[in-house]
Amino acid sequence: MNVRLISGLYGGRIIEGSGTSRTHPMGERIRNAIFNKINAELDGAEVLDSFAGSGALGLEALSRGAKTVTFIERDRVAQRIIGNNIALLGVEANSSLVKAPVLGWVKSAHRQFDIIFADPPYHDPQLSTVSELFRLLKPNGLMVLSYPGRSETLAETGVVVVDNRSYGNAAIAFYRKKDA
Repeated sequence: MNVRLISGLYGGRIIEGSGTSRTHPMGERIRNAIFNKINAELDGAEVLDSFAGSGALGLEALSRGAKTVTFIERDRVAQRIIGNNIALLGVEANSSLVKAPVLGWVKSAHRQFDIIFADPPYHDPQLSTVSELFRLLKPNGLMVLSYPGRSETLAETGVVVVDNRSYGNAAIAFYRKKDA
């Protein structure tokens, strides 16, 4: 299944979908709602696209002005697709692809991000891993978490839920890290 980038420099471009049943592609309507909400924060942002799937969230962020995106994906099929999509758009200089499980990478990561996308597989939401991602947010940074619509949101010290929206079977929570 192919994915259309919605807006920005690469708006209208078609990228390859995740190609695996182990990932769930986020619908265009939900992606559009997310990016309409965070658009003002994207210019020059350093972004982490964890559980990246096809890389659509990170590539949309680059299309709308993010400075860099780090993609993390453990699935080999999805890794190949992300690499193909990065090459297709010619954004190698602004992208890095980490071929590893998110938790393993997070435990050794020494940098922070302005925006983190967390879109874990719905059959395995990996909440303990998502909790670890919060420490990689810069002060006042934003995390966008996609989760099954009937699940509870995470409560974490040092971050607050600033918005929570439901889209059928999916829900999106927006977390803001408190200033240090």
